[in-house]
Amino acid sequence: MKIPPIVCLGVNHRTAPVEVRERLACSLDQLLPSGAASGEMALLSTCNRLELYACSPASPVAVQDELTARLSAATGVDEEELSSHLYLRTGWDAVTHLLRVATGLDSLVLGEPQILGQVTAAFMQATEAGVLGHCLTQLLRAAIRAGKRARSETAISTNPASISSVALSLAEQHAGDLRQQRVLVIGAGEMGRLTLKALGHRGVCAVEVVNRTFAKAESAAATLGGVAFPLERLAERLAQADVIITATGAPQPLLTEKLVADALAQRPERRLLLVDLAVPRDVEPAVGHLPGVRLFDVDDLRGTLDDALSAREGEVPQVEAIIAEEVAGLQNAYREMSVRPLIVDLRRKAEQIRQREVERTLRNLGDIDDATLGHIQKLSQVLVNQLLHEPTLYLKEKAVNGDMSQVESVREMFGLG
Repeated sequence: MKIPPIVCLGVNHRTAPVEVRERLACSLDQLLPSGAASGEMALLSTCNRLELYACSPASPVAVQDELTARLSAATGVDEEELSSHLYLRTGWDAVTHLLRVATGLDSLVLGEPQILGQVTAAFMQATEAGVLGHCLTQLLRAAIRAGKRARSETAISTNPASISSVALSLAEQHAGDLRQQRVLVIGAGEMGRLTLKALGHRGVCAVEVVNRTFAKAESAAATLGGVAFPLERLAERLAQADVIITATGAPQPLLTEKLVADALAQRPERRLLLVDLAVPRDVEPAVGHLPGVRLFDVDDLRGTLDDALSAREGEVPQVEAIIAEEVAGLQNAYREMSVRPLIVDLRRKAEQIRQREVERTLRNLGDIDDATLGHIQKLSQVLVNQLLHEPTLYLKEKAVNGDMSQVESVREMFGLG
């Protein structure tokens, strides 16, 4: 069948290190042109990937150039540098790629559950921005549906091995039993809460939570019976912590070299382990060179996977079967979309004929009351709808079966040009 005009342009943990990905952090609003948008568009942004999806009649190369220019303008990253990290997927390759992303098959941690919520958020943001049409709406809904099916019909996400749990496994490798450590979590957003949940699974309860909004810190800390602190007391809490997991949405590093060095000076005999899950990073890279400090970021998590991953790998064929089913469903949906203009033209012509004949009938009848007029209008509308019902189903069926010659015959039959 005809290839859908879908383009995916992106970077991920395989094509760009975190120091590049953090510079590409931006919102959908920043990527939209000041004038009219050219085609449909959606942005998927996570700590491990940034992907732009577009549906446009322009050539893939033209769309790639336009999206690259927009991304460069929004982030200040030079187009030439961008191009060395970007990947391009088009047509059914782009479709399959997004479904693999939504099901967790393309994640840093196989089957991680957060990506489904992030794809859903991308769909909602693009909808609110008014930049979705039938093409990307169908694609994003299929991706969300595939993600839900992968989690309900397979065990791809069981025995949680999310980024947060992998981060804690890494922390345990270098700091020992976390139940014997003073753990500080910075950030009370989704990743922060997932980290707290993973700590709870490990029996760690003596946790402190620091967040810019104190009420959110209190709510997050309460899930483990921990203690909350406002961001203003960050320096104080750094001096007490043995292990720090940080995952905020701050645009600039919260933990500078000086801030951490000052905290270390207050406890010179103790070591400090930091795991930075944020993109952009919360911790200045120079912190990792301070004496007594071990610093890891999201790129360091690749080699540290839970034992559950081997079991998850056995679920991949089932997930791929779900993806194949959803792609087949999308093919049918896109084929039906291809005859939508013809169906619209057919109904428009039928409505013109209906209105013309009703007006002629009313002239012949002379004065009639409103009730009679309503009955005449209703009758004519019902007749048109019933007469067009079978042809509409016929057109959709022929499109799904790829029999476009019959579709064109209908256009000629009704003189629709």
